[in-house]
Amino acid sequence: MTQPIAVLTGDIIDSRRIADSQHLHGVLDDALDRLASHHGGRYERFRGDGFQLAVPHAEAALEIAVALRAYLIMHGKTRRWDARVAVAIGQDTWQPDTALAAADGPVFVTSGQCLDALDDDAHLALSLVDAPEDAGLDLLIRYVDELIEGWSRHAAEIIHLRLWHDESQQALAERLGIRQPSVHKRLRTARWTLLADTLEFFRSRLAMEGPSS
Repeated sequence: MTQPIAVLTGDIIDSRRIADSQHLHGVLDDALDRLASHHGGRYERFRGDGFQLAVPHAEAALEIAVALRAYLIMHGKTRRWDARVAVAIGQDTWQPDTALAAADGPVFVTSGQCLDALDDDAHLALSLVDAPEDAGLDLLIRYVDELIEGWSRHAAEIIHLRLWHDESQQALAERLGIRQPSVHKRLRTARWTLLADTLEFFRSRLAMEGPSS
């Protein structure tokens, strides 16, 4: 039986220039493990800085990509940590208890091909395997990518917290040990309101890739 799945394939940007690779890989594993557990999926790492994550909840795909990159950026202290991420969505028979190394359906192949096709200035891509190309979606993906590129560590941290905790600004301030106005400033600098609306749009749009599409 097929189901709509999302496959995210990626790698760390300029990983060879990062001295503390052990710490970097630990942070990457933490992010992937948490996202896989939360969304009922599975992940594997390969070639050191490469990774693949598959989840059965395709509608959350872009939010997962944003959360992963935010987590990396917030942990890069001496230099920026980030990843290229290619997302593919489509129907597949893959189940979360199946190893990703053996998965070779169109969604997995497309995700890898999208990653290979990313140019030097792009770090995010989305492909809908069973749908025609959509210039509007491509433009929004470029917007989200540019938005992430502009984040500082503090901006990435507040986005990370906001994605995982639907709380008031005061509650977020208490988590960070800062004042509420500082949280408001960081959310505004990170363009949280626009990002949240964009993610909600993608959640609704990608849900249409299910069995009824």
